[in-house]
Amino acid sequence: MASDTMMGSPTGAGGGRGARLRTVLSTLLLMACPGAGVAQTVPLDIAATPLMRFDASGAVEFGALGFLGGLVLTSTSPQFGGLSGMSIEPDGAHFLAVTDHGFWLKGRITAEDDRPTGISGAVMAPMLGPGRKPLAKSRRRDVESLTRTPLGYVVGIERTQEIWLFPGQAPLATPARRLFSGPPLDALGSNEGIEALIAPPDNAPAPLIAIAEQSPTNAGILQGFLFDPLEPMKLAGSFSLARIDEFSATDAAISDDQMVYLLERRFDLLRGVAMRIRRFPLSEVRPGAEIVGETLITANRAASIDNMEAISLYRNEAGELIITLLSDNNFSLLQRTLLLRFKVLR
Repeated sequence: MASDTMMGSPTGAGGGRGARLRTVLSTLLLMACPGAGVAQTVPLDIAATPLMRFDASGAVEFGALGFLGGLVLTSTSPQFGGLSGMSIEPDGAHFLAVTDHGFWLKGRITAEDDRPTGISGAVMAPMLGPGRKPLAKSRRRDVESLTRTPLGYVVGIERTQEIWLFPGQAPLATPARRLFSGPPLDALGSNEGIEALIAPPDNAPAPLIAIAEQSPTNAGILQGFLFDPLEPMKLAGSFSLARIDEFSATDAAISDDQMVYLLERRFDLLRGVAMRIRRFPLSEVRPGAEIVGETLITANRAASIDNMEAISLYRNEAGELIITLLSDNNFSLLQRTLLLRFKVLR
């Protein structure tokens, strides 16, 4: 049963109509004022339907992970969807996400004992570029990766194959500036750009690590890049991850114990969609490295997954590492926006 969990949404039939009307009006404002900057930030009503089981077995443990719960997220706003990168605050609740239509989504995940129950206080805004014009207006809408750095939020943009910085800690109101473009990123396939960005807290082995969806020249690897310094950005080397069973990278995050968690996806018409999470020590990342890592979970279309594209980590009050995943529905009626949560068991 779906439930409106957004900012002050009334319950009942009348409340549902009111929430939809607010969302439609907010969307019209968002689309009608392309130069308004922060004034374009509008509230968003999202409905959250619980996922009580990860698959039909009803099991709780899957590989090295324990399933905590999930949500199917929907909204009447045509700008909602396409979630492809995420950053969660240490409280495990407040989050910032990016869409592949060039929008920010900011809000709070409500939860009971780390089990997600809904989203509250959500707002959306177009990502701003030079002159406070939306990045999407300059063909830079396909934002696929996000990480937080001491300088601000850094995103990777596919198709144009660029990396941009939103300085400071208020990205919804701040115009970005381009950090990096050109070789070797422009050799990546049009739809196979930078899918993962991580910023190690001590800048080792580099202030910024980027991982492409796959390699443009070698089907057996996922290509990684090291950038040092962050600004002005300079390529400091490259590394590779073994590409296994045709999975491609979609996001990555680093834990407080210096482990990298890599989210991967595979899709073909015969096997359908599949998801995998691998883990490897940050210390293995260095120029020329060839990394395999440890598989924590693999799930196929028999599980409650979709096009899983975003991963973020936090540690709860009990000291357990919690993984949050988001899916990119490609703005398709045939796909879903899912939020899934797991606990790392070992």
